[in-house]
Amino acid sequence: MVTQKLRPHYVEKPWGRTDLPVIFADAGAGRQIGEVWFESANGRDLPLLVKYIFTSERLSIQVHPDDAQAAGKGLVRGKEEIWYILDCEPGATLGIGLTAPMTPDQFRAAAQDGSLEQWIDWKPVKAGDCYFIPAGTVHAIGAGITLAEIQQNSDITYRLYDYGRPRALHLHDGVAVSRLTPYDRPAIEAPLGSEIRLIGEDEAPFSLDLVHWTTDQSFRLPDGKLLWFTPLAGAGTVNGLSWEKGDCLLLEGECAFALTAGPVSALLALPR
Repeated sequence: MVTQKLRPHYVEKPWGRTDLPVIFADAGAGRQIGEVWFESANGRDLPLLVKYIFTSERLSIQVHPDDAQAAGKGLVRGKEEIWYILDCEPGATLGIGLTAPMTPDQFRAAAQDGSLEQWIDWKPVKAGDCYFIPAGTVHAIGAGITLAEIQQNSDITYRLYDYGRPRALHLHDGVAVSRLTPYDRPAIEAPLGSEIRLIGEDEAPFSLDLVHWTTDQSFRLPDGKLLWFTPLAGAGTVNGLSWEKGDCLLLEGECAFALTAGPVSALLALPR
């Protein structure tokens, strides 16, 4: 049986922020933090990765391969991810898919001449919005956003356009795996306090649920299944281990939750 807090790893990014939420501010003080990853302390290769992302500028326009495409490169897995918006500035946007279909040659030329930014579908967002990003979806996170991301544990990213920043692009591989079409999935509206399935394992390599608890909870996971528990509000214990907003726990077997500050809102991620 596993009941452990995953270790937060603070990652500096050129588009990150120095004004982090209070729960992360002390550990990130004096640095431009873009991401906080939650990793196993023993370096175990886990199938999922939970991140918090904080943006002051737009991230690069990028794309990820699927499992089969990643295997062709000798990698363990591809990368599909889901974003849950925790907070954002007025006018914040996410770039997901294209405004119109493009040919590979058109897409490559737009990436090279800088016009690709105008082909991206920049969607206005608010706290509680949730978007699933399948492999092959051209995407970018906009400025002024704090979000939780649950993804396959892979760092394979093909950068397609980076607004003139001096970083390498990966157009050959990126164009090859990109779906050069508009994104056709509606946003899921799931403000804190909701209880909703955000993605099912029939659609993604994992399921993700937003839960809202006002009383103690207890359940047993199927044998061999791991659960990523990410509390977004409230505090408590699970199997005697304390947790609060800003933590991420890895659980297996019996899960007995006692609430010490509530109500609790949390993301529950379970690999397929």
